[in-house]
Amino acid sequence: MEKLQGTAKGLMVGTLAGIATGLLGFFLALGHSGMGWVMFFLVPVVSGFCIAMVTRYPSTMKAAALFALLISLLILLALGKEGPLCALMALPFLAIGLVIGVLLGALVRRITRPAWEQTTTSMLLVAAPLVIFTGQKIEQPFLEHGRIETISTTVRIPGPPDRIWPYIQSIDSIHVPKPWLMYVGLPIPQRCTLEKTAAGARRTCYFNSGYIEETVTEWNPPYSMTLRIDRTHMSGRHWLGFENAYYRLQPDGNTTLLTRTTTISSHLSPVWYWRPLERWGVTSEHSYILNEAARRAAAHY
Repeated sequence: MEKLQGTAKGLMVGTLAGIATGLLGFFLALGHSGMGWVMFFLVPVVSGFCIAMVTRYPSTMKAAALFALLISLLILLALGKEGPLCALMALPFLAIGLVIGVLLGALVRRITRPAWEQTTTSMLLVAAPLVIFTGQKIEQPFLEHGRIETISTTVRIPGPPDRIWPYIQSIDSIHVPKPWLMYVGLPIPQRCTLEKTAAGARRTCYFNSGYIEETVTEWNPPYSMTLRIDRTHMSGRHWLGFENAYYRLQPDGNTTLLTRTTTISSHLSPVWYWRPLERWGVTSEHSYILNEAARRAAAHY
């Protein structure tokens, strides 16, 4: 019974320590422009270390780490600070960091003399926020300038450009199959409205989780349309900015090559991990919109 009570107490204390450390790191990063190695690796390492320092049994450490990770992500999702897909993509990094932190903490506990254990634990727990704060101060200058990425997707549609042009200006609904990412949190485009057919027109695109405001900067029917993205009103997007979008319709025999190009700015690191995921997400949304234009054009061809 005594061991069971000790295990339950350790689980609760360890989980709370992990949640507190993780959320502290996130909200410290939230005031800055980007997130990098500190948020995705150092913070979970420190969280796992703190969990191991306040729990006694290895099985309790593992359970507390798992609970702390899941509860922290659920809190951020509930508060609208992150989206489901962002949390899912970050999960591998966070989990690896937690495991490393727990192993380091367990090692420190093993080599610490029993008489010094309480003092050592207290000192390390006090130092944990300072380590995160210092890491973010060092890393932040490297994340301030956004990384610019230009992503294009092309589909071939039967018919000339003038027959397809009406289906890219505004969209009242979309009825094509959703890409896989949209089932796990990628924002789903629903409709776009265009106030007038001319340069300077305001265009608003609505998603299931918010909307984007755009301005038409180039109007060249039926061959091209360029949009400046003015504001993005969607949760969990502070690290990713949408700069502009471009539609091009190029005649090719009896068909038209319809291309959508989006320029984004990203403040996420490491680049080798996040760039393919960002491009996958943007390409999925491109395909969803372009396939709807192709469906409508084919239905009226």
